[in-house]
Amino acid sequence: MGKGQQLYKRAKQIIPGGTQLLSKRPEMWLPEQWPSYYSRAKGCEVWDLDGTHYFDMSIMGVGANVLGYAFDEVDQAAKDAVDRGGMCTLNAPEEVDLAEKLLELHPWADMVRYAKAGGEAMALAARVARAYTGKDIVLVCGYHGWHDWYLSANLVKGDPLADVHLKGLAPLGVPRGLAGTNLIFHYNRPEEFDTLIETYRGQIAAVIMEPIRNDYPEPGYLETIREITQRERIVLIFDEITAGFRLCAGGSHLKLGVNPDMAVFAKAMTNGYPVSAVIGRKEVMEAAQETFISSTFWTERIALAAAVKAIECYQKYQVDEHQSRIGKRVKEGWIRAAEKTGIKIHTSGILPLIHFEFVYEDALAYKTYFTQQMLKRGYLSATALYVSLAHTDGIVSGYLEACEVVFREIAQVHAMEKRIEECLDGPVCHAGFERLN
Repeated sequence: MGKGQQLYKRAKQIIPGGTQLLSKRPEMWLPEQWPSYYSRAKGCEVWDLDGTHYFDMSIMGVGANVLGYAFDEVDQAAKDAVDRGGMCTLNAPEEVDLAEKLLELHPWADMVRYAKAGGEAMALAARVARAYTGKDIVLVCGYHGWHDWYLSANLVKGDPLADVHLKGLAPLGVPRGLAGTNLIFHYNRPEEFDTLIETYRGQIAAVIMEPIRNDYPEPGYLETIREITQRERIVLIFDEITAGFRLCAGGSHLKLGVNPDMAVFAKAMTNGYPVSAVIGRKEVMEAAQETFISSTFWTERIALAAAVKAIECYQKYQVDEHQSRIGKRVKEGWIRAAEKTGIKIHTSGILPLIHFEFVYEDALAYKTYFTQQMLKRGYLSATALYVSLAHTDGIVSGYLEACEVVFREIAQVHAMEKRIEECLDGPVCHAGFERLN
């Protein structure tokens, strides 16, 4: 057991759930074997507490480090802000600098408010929309965080969020009075959206959705939603926390050609620094002055300065073009390796955010085995890759070679008619939210 696993064993005794973020739980990756903690990170390279080196060919800080870890220009901007004072009774001018940069990227928007994390920015956006319209119901498509307004979807019968993001998200602690205020529709299924509009006409405050995540919108899909929300005077909010700054510098909706009333940005905007932003049309955003929305650390200077520099770097280095090119190469590499070895996989996702899954009944066990064997070869890797500027062609070549080797090992397990679980060094990884002991 390495230092990371030893520390995680202690963490589970004093931190409920072991970590602050479900996606970083070792059980979600490789139970009892995942390094768990890092000592330092640079580019897409990571060193654990034992000094072991890995290439991160997974989700790069859960999607936060589009430029790569410890990107010099962004970090220098943050250090300069530290030297000038990160907090003060007066306001940091970077609040205006970042707002102007975001509005320059998004000419349809007029005003900006900040928060620290994506989830709270989504809660802020939902509050503003409800304040503006005076209505309660929101129609939701996608994953938007842990707050009451969103998790209330699971107060109704069944598990509506199970096939949106994660299964088993019990709404314990969410006021039961919120039941029915958050109604789910699925992406690229316009008939579901139409039914909700007809059923709850006149009661809907907002439509809150990711404009793109795993699939591109069908022709006319987003345009129709925009037309209906305008006609019904419903606020359209795009959650760009994951997709933003992947297809272009700014929101993915700029590439998709549909402008919302509000848009939310967070991790992909800042390269690892905690700040989120809600932008929107003036008439909607000014409702924020009619409802109390305020927090001390939303005024902190360091992350604002880092975000301004990060956006400049996205533009200067044309990061979106690099993400698409590398993503295309990796996706094609997965397919080619699977064909050569006879392994069944299915690929999905937009090129900057690509995924594959093993097409077998016990797919989670295959995923666990793949992670296990790739870790032994020096890669933090599962079945998804969030491409960053730090993923060079040389690193990708070594990674794809390792993928093919592990795929071939799986083919050999099949040839021996063994179950893949027999080849695991520990338990199968988790797929959803589970209570830990």
